[in-house]
Formats: sequence, structure tokens, C-alpha cells
Amino acid sequence: MVGGLYGGDAGGVLAYWESIGVFSYILPFLLIFALTFGILTRTKIFKENKAINGIIALTVGLLSLQFNFVPIFFSEIFPRLGVGLAIILALLILGGLFFDPNHKGVGYSLLAVGTITFLIVVFQSFAWTGSPWTWWLYDNWPKLLSIVVLLAIVGVVVGAGKQPPNPPSTYQPLMFKNSP
Repeated sequence: MVGGLYGGDAGGVLAYWESIGVFSYILPFLLIFALTFGILTRTKIFKENKAINGIIALTVGLLSLQFNFVPIFFSEIFPRLGVGLAIILALLILGGLFFDPNHKGVGYSLLAVGTITFLIVVFQSFAWTGSPWTWWLYDNWPKLLSIVVLLAIVGVVVGAGKQPPNPPSTYQPLMFKNSP
């Protein structure tokens, strides 16, 4: 364990912040306040009156923390979001090595992976509520997955039937392209 100047370490600081409610109350409040204030300021519902925007954002932020739903939800979604972003980042890094970024299929594939990752993060984050739709999803996910795979196959077949306006050359390097 590496100690700091006053005998503390990063884990100790994070544990202390957790014990005083920084992660359960202060950070969720700041996030909700900032998002609400930003949306109200951007949409200009109350013209340029930032005092009203601030009061409404403060009220929404404090009311959202009245019960434990928001802190528990944030503690569920953000760790999963971090894992999902790490997966997407790894795919971007590996995909950048082997695929042409100008090809539309690469963009659509990454969009599909990002969408699937987003849905998994959201569904897993709501699983702690024990709502009936999460149980239904757990019972029926193979059926849903087979429908999604079938739709993807149909999309690939339909997309493959179209001829590109300029057919590509027979040899296109995926890696180590000649730069002009």
C-alpha cells in the first residue's frame, strides 16, 4: 500500500468520499443539476433568465435525491457504462488496424455494437428494480436474439444485392496502405 504525504492513499480517499456521500448524493446532484440547467439554458424556455433556470435545476436536482432511486441507479449504470465504453474502445483500436475507416460497413458495424452495448448496459442497470419486464426479458432473450439475428441476415442479404456504382479493384490492402 502506497501512503501519501499524510498517510492516506487513493483508496482511502475514495472510501472516505463514499462514507460522506460524495458518490451517493453530491455527484448525482451535480450531474442532474448541470444537465437540467444546460437544457433549460439551451432551449431558452425562460429567455435569458439564468436565475429561474438555476432555481428549477436546483429543485429538480434536490427532488431527484429525495428517495434512494437515483443514487442506486447511478451506482448501477456507471460501472457498467465504463465496461461498455472499454469494450467499444477496444473494438475501435482493433478495428482501426484491420479495417478501412471509409467503408460504410465498418461504421454500421460499430454502430450496431454500440447500440447492443448500450441496450445491455441499460437492461442490466434496471435489473435491480425487479420489474416484470426484466423477468420477461430474462425468460425470452433467446427468442429476441434469434429475431435480431434473422433481421440482421435479411439486412445483409438485401444490402449485398445492390451493386456499387464503381466496383472496387480486386486487391485492396487492409493494412499498410500507400500514402500519397
